[in-house]
Amino acid sequence: MKKAPTSDQADGASGEQLSFLEPPPFCPTWPKRNSLADRALKLFLDGRVFDHPDFLAGCGSWRLAAIVFQLRALGWPISTIEVPSPTEEHPGRTIALYKLPAKFVAEALALMAGEMHAR
Repeated sequence: MKKAPTSDQADGASGEQLSFLEPPPFCPTWPKRNSLADRALKLFLDGRVFDHPDFLAGCGSWRLAAIVFQLRALGWPISTIEVPSPTEEHPGRTIALYKLPAKFVAEALALMAGEMHAR
């Protein structure tokens, strides 16, 4: 049975692994416009933290885990927060909430502003 962390701080110092190496630069690939990945990314860039039912209500799709996988493959560091959600039948049940850390939201918005300014 997994024990769910209560916040991103559970992943070490400020949620990041300590290293002597500089982290790679943040330069994700943007998903195809109007795709589910694009719609999810817009929610993340609005600072939203959401789960599958939220995504279903907003986008009409239950494929959030697959979309998060796709965004991560494109270089978007989406965080997963496991929240205990026990039921009588499944007392160890957890659900996943997804978010894009604020640091990366700010960087992505700056990248977008730079692209708009260059046009």
